[in-house]
Amino acid sequence: MNSIAPTRKISHCHFTVRVNVLSNGHIPLPGSVRRKLGLRPGQFLDVRVEGGRITLTPRRTPSRKARILIDPVTRLPVLSAGPDAPVLTSEEVDKILFGE
Repeated sequence: MNSIAPTRKISHCHFTVRVNVLSNGHIPLPGSVRRKLGLRPGQFLDVRVEGGRITLTPRRTPSRKARILIDPVTRLPVLSAGPDAPVLTSEEVDKILFGE
């Protein structure tokens, strides 16, 4: 009797869908594809053309890493998410922390 070695369960789902290229060049992605990949409106995709194939890869934005710094003026600890992070008012922070 032949034995079959157990295989690891692959978490990636492979499937194929057929879409039409619209007259304006847009290619609609079905909701099932967007949901599976967690795509959001306005998100960028990298397009690769190779050997007659087109591959779309979601471009992930790097997550912000917050750090605790010492404010040079007050000498108190402050939370920083970098120079390009949005500035929040005290009210906005309260809403985030405690809800409305």
